[in-house]
Amino acid sequence: MAFAIRNLSVLAYANGFTLWHYKAGNDPLEQVETRDFFADAADMLAAGDLMMISAADGGQVLSVAPGLAGEVATARLA
Repeated sequence: MAFAIRNLSVLAYANGFTLWHYKAGNDPLEQVETRDFFADAADMLAAGDLMMISAADGGQVLSVAPGLAGEVATARLA
């Protein structure tokens, strides 16, 4: 399944930082973690934001990484 903007929500915002939650439904974490999965939300996401993911096969916290204009890269937190 592709990214669905309705499944992305803000949990907290302060000082230019946003904590997000994305409910991936039946999508596995591997798919959600691919580069540009969140490209349709690029204008809302900023480098350093954190994203909590609830997926079919578990949960994960991702960090939004800097990308080229219109790109969104994420990285798993250790």
